[in-house]
Amino acid sequence: MFVSRSVFGVFFLASLLLFPVNAIRLFAEKVTSSRGDETERESDLFMKFAEAPEYHNGPECPVLAEESLLCDPSVVHIAMTIDPQYLRGSTAAIHSVVKHSSCPENVFFHLIASDSSFVNANDLTQIVKSAFPSLSFKVYVFQENLVRNLISSSIRQALDNPLNYARSYLADIFEACVERVIYLDSDTIVVDDIQKLWRINLTGSRTIGAPEYCHANLAKYFTSEFWSDPELSRVFEGKRPCYFNTGVMVMDLARWREGDYTRKIERWMRIQKEKRIYELGSLPPFLLVFGGDVEAIDHRWNQHGLGGDNLVNSCRSLHPGPVSLLHWSGRGKPWVRLDAGRPCPVDFLWAPYDLHKKFQGHQQHKQPRQELPRFSSDSL
Repeated sequence: MFVSRSVFGVFFLASLLLFPVNAIRLFAEKVTSSRGDETERESDLFMKFAEAPEYHNGPECPVLAEESLLCDPSVVHIAMTIDPQYLRGSTAAIHSVVKHSSCPENVFFHLIASDSSFVNANDLTQIVKSAFPSLSFKVYVFQENLVRNLISSSIRQALDNPLNYARSYLADIFEACVERVIYLDSDTIVVDDIQKLWRINLTGSRTIGAPEYCHANLAKYFTSEFWSDPELSRVFEGKRPCYFNTGVMVMDLARWREGDYTRKIERWMRIQKEKRIYELGSLPPFLLVFGGDVEAIDHRWNQHGLGGDNLVNSCRSLHPGPVSLLHWSGRGKPWVRLDAGRPCPVDFLWAPYDLHKKFQGHQQHKQPRQELPRFSSDSL
């Protein structure tokens, strides 16, 4: 039976009254798209989030005025998108940040929701507040019409979600007083003090910092149409551009606004619509605008690819070396694989931060006998 969004909205709000604040009715089920992506969509799963432990500042932390946290430059500002599909990942990511932070009360989360979501910003605010009663955060609304006509189809349908492009608009969305943020994808877990990442200096005029991978073949991220056009390919002339993953970035929003980088990214998206110069979603425009001028951050801050291959469902192990942040980029998401009873070994590193009550109450998934990748002693 078809139910309109307006009727669903009334039902959703009624559920907030009928159930405790930390028992929010959301609808999600695992599905496989025509492109082979495992994801979640609206269905009949009753999701309840447990309240996270309350984490307090250490004695060395500066005492900040709560009413001015939003604009305080000494606060660690973290930006994330938030939507029903990835809500479970978002809450786990937030939990991991505050758990390992030396000054958790001095962290402010800027959460970006879509204006087309069936769960509105007020409802998402209540959901986050139920899991983290003392968390400092604000939910913003991203207008998807800003990018809907600029998006070209990608190799994975999940990459075409307009909310993936919100990271290009942070300087416009956030208050002008917010001059620096750490952007994190919702499928990440931080296992180190976020203050360390925050203190990284963006040297010279660099606007973003991220772990770089200069051994990667940058040519494969763009089509022959791009490389055969001298007007387009000269963007990399005189540079040594390296691949970087946009799921973890330190961003200087003051410099971003000065350089009007949102408009520069939009320009490349328009060229993509005309000439098809790349196959992925929101990543290539960042490579085109910032490639060769990125502050290189230690690889420990983005152990990416843990979701497996884009086209083949596979398990990955951690890269060699110390670990500060784990990132389930790729097709597989840990909460989906754990619920399905087909977890990868690295998914058990995500599970302790999961606040989903259904999983906590039914610990059916046992840790495999094989040895899990180890964190370095100085990262935990």
